[in-house]
Amino acid sequence: MLVEDDVRDWFAKPAQLRTALESAPVVASAPSTMPEGIEDFLAWRVGEQAVETGWHTPLITPAIVADAVWTILIDMPEAGDSDRLWSGPAGALLDKMLSAVRLSRESVQLVPLCFARPLTGQVPADAAPQLVNLAQALLERLRPSNLLLLGHAPTRAVLGPDAWPPELRSHDVNRYGTTTRVVATFHPRLLIERPVAKSDAWKHLLLLSRGPSL
Repeated sequence: MLVEDDVRDWFAKPAQLRTALESAPVVASAPSTMPEGIEDFLAWRVGEQAVETGWHTPLITPAIVADAVWTILIDMPEAGDSDRLWSGPAGALLDKMLSAVRLSRESVQLVPLCFARPLTGQVPADAAPQLVNLAQALLERLRPSNLLLLGHAPTRAVLGPDAWPPELRSHDVNRYGTTTRVVATFHPRLLIERPVAKSDAWKHLLLLSRGPSL
């Protein structure tokens, strides 16, 4: 039998481990307040504390469009984007959709949930709540009068899970410092895969463009 004359605290951390823990650097928490100005907010949004840090894909800051006719909430950049949002097939189809209602990319404000594209091509479940909060914060600074939601993730972020699949209706949302007319529709990626859904998407665009009288 092994015995010791001195009493030992068997639950105490070893001295080497205790020293390592005490000397570990303290990770700074995210600031409690976000910058108020849009440009300052975007610069902060893509800073060192960005949720997307570590995704190993480019962080893309959306271009600010003054007096945007529509604000469009999207899920993430396309796979080939490097310095401009939606420069691939989904963006090309979006341009055609906007042209059909006499708008252009220069007249709408794109707001992505993710400022970088996850390798999975899906909004990460563990980061989704924080990404939604950040998107809501940006929308509060933009104060959109017309908001188009492209796809499931943006629709869920603004209208909740029961709003999908999108119906032919608009929603009045009082959340961004003004009354915002919100319409949800299908993601261009889905429209490329399922062209039959384009007729419904066209009706959604007309609803946001012309109002509920059509």
